[in-house]
Amino acid sequence: MNILVINCGSSSLKFQLIDSESEKLIAKGLCERIAIEGSRLVYTPAGGEKQITEAPMRDHKEAVSLVLKALTDEKTGVVKSLDEIGAVGHRLVHGGEHFSKATLITEEVKKAIQDCCELAPLHNPANLIGIEACEALMPGTPMVGVFDTAFHQTMPEEAYMYAIPYRYYQDYKIRRYGFHGTSHAYVSKRAAAVLGQPVESLKTIVCHLGNGASVSAVKYGKCIDTSMGLTPLEGLVMGTRSGDIDPAIIEFIAHKEGKSIDEIMNILNKESGVYGLSNGFSSDFRDLEDAYLEGNEDAARALKAFSQRVIKYIGAYVAEMDGADAICFTAGLGENSPIIRDMVCASLSYLGITLDEEANHKRGEEIIISRPGSGTKVLVIPTNEELAIARETAEIVKS
Repeated sequence: MNILVINCGSSSLKFQLIDSESEKLIAKGLCERIAIEGSRLVYTPAGGEKQITEAPMRDHKEAVSLVLKALTDEKTGVVKSLDEIGAVGHRLVHGGEHFSKATLITEEVKKAIQDCCELAPLHNPANLIGIEACEALMPGTPMVGVFDTAFHQTMPEEAYMYAIPYRYYQDYKIRRYGFHGTSHAYVSKRAAAVLGQPVESLKTIVCHLGNGASVSAVKYGKCIDTSMGLTPLEGLVMGTRSGDIDPAIIEFIAHKEGKSIDEIMNILNKESGVYGLSNGFSSDFRDLEDAYLEGNEDAARALKAFSQRVIKYIGAYVAEMDGADAICFTAGLGENSPIIRDMVCASLSYLGITLDEEANHKRGEEIIISRPGSGTKVLVIPTNEELAIARETAEIVKS
């Protein structure tokens, strides 16, 4: 069965067509600047050349239409008709407490996704638009929702509750939800396969490190804690997000500078993280690493603070799980930064970890980077959220 995986943003749409039987990528692409001047489709069939089509896209429906035309094009398409696409898997950011696994999308499910829009105002509305665009253009094709928050729904109450008046949970469902769940699930399972052990037998810490970053504690195949919270702002220092701060800072800045809560939240989401720590030098870790190697103090400050927060969460999760069998690095930074991996693991000798320097200097490869005999294994596992979504979609459709 061919599965079309759709990931809708507010002005973008990423897609992959995957053969769910062989798990091979058939085609992939990106629609950029939807509803903005200069929109274009970037399309790459497997084994073929990248094609860029400049075309107006007034909305997501027009973007989906261009994607489907590209996939079925007589010369460069990869399927003869849309009948060869068995289902569409949609990446959905927030499912609240409604969904603990992927689900077939119905009107009732769409209503639940809509109810979660206030928890993810930048993502869920765009996700819904993508669903409805596909439904209009592919009537009768099963649509499946795969939620970023679902994997973390196994957290116990003591891990997901905030120590604020309980009525805020009762009335508004304010709690820790966590994100990047599809990635954390995929990586923890893949790490078990690499180690040749059942995921149900392992205590694994997954470090999804990129411009957005999170850490999860996966005990015997289930998430028991994660660093992101009600929103993706909590937890690690990130590209432009602050991560954990004293909440009183919000009031302090508001009084000092006469700023509104919206202005301060914009600062915490878009002007903080390594960008803020580097005094506005860059939010791109590649720029920061280059500058760090040249002795730039602003870059050094940012990278050291980022690594310290990762170390702190790893230590907390080792304690919470009473040990760790494996620590996994994934996502853009985790997969490609020997510097960050070395900074983090340098403080983990208490776990019996010694890095293999040669292995650690590889980028983007699935590899064990700890030396043989290390008490806790350290792995680099490239994430593949699209394949994970395709797997879950196929499972739902076949069941």
